[in-house]
Amino acid sequence: MGRTSGDAFGAALALLLMLAAGRGYAGCDDRPMANVDWSQCDKARLNLGGDDLSGADFSHADLSGSDLRKTRLTGAKATEANLMRARFDAADLSGADFTKASLDRSHFEGANLSGAVLVKAELPRATLTKAKLVGADLSKAELIRAVLTDADLSNAKLIDAYLMRSDLRHAVFAKADLTDAIFDRADLRGADLSAAVGLEQGQLKHTCGDASTLLPAGLTPPPDWPCAPDADD
Repeated sequence: MGRTSGDAFGAALALLLMLAAGRGYAGCDDRPMANVDWSQCDKARLNLGGDDLSGADFSHADLSGSDLRKTRLTGAKATEANLMRARFDAADLSGADFTKASLDRSHFEGANLSGAVLVKAELPRATLTKAKLVGADLSKAELIRAVLTDADLSNAKLIDAYLMRSDLRHAVFAKADLTDAIFDRADLRGADLSAAVGLEQGQLKHTCGDASTLLPAGLTPPPDWPCAPDADD
């Protein structure tokens, strides 16, 4: 005997539920887990430290003020998300997508952002001390007054990035693309830019550095190095 239309509908519904469960799609009320879909959800000020949120979707979500320290967020998607004042210290964010995300005053101390996408991300006054940004794309990112001391920016893209007044002391820029990046009043003391690409003499005009700053061949320190502290700092 053939299957009834009711049986067919029930089987199809069961299959859809199984597929959804496998992908972790459960909406804003779902518990934190890998591949969770919290896109467009209000999840501000959560304690997610140490959780596995790899592959999660936070697009257009609000996780401002949340604690994500030591959290696994590999391959997560957070495009245009509100992550202001969130803490990602020592988190694994490799391959994560933060395109146009709001990350004002966020903390990424010691975080792994290798291969992460931060195109047009807003990171004013963010702290990225000792962060690993190898191969990250920070094109047109806003890093005004951001702290990137001892950060590894090898092979990173900083094309048209805004780095005004940023703290780049002892940062490494091996093969980083600095084409048209803006470094006005950036602190480059001890930074290694010797193998950076796309950096031109004019970009150094209003920077601060000293004898420990390593520049690419053919570029020379501006005559006003070392700079006096800015009265507004």
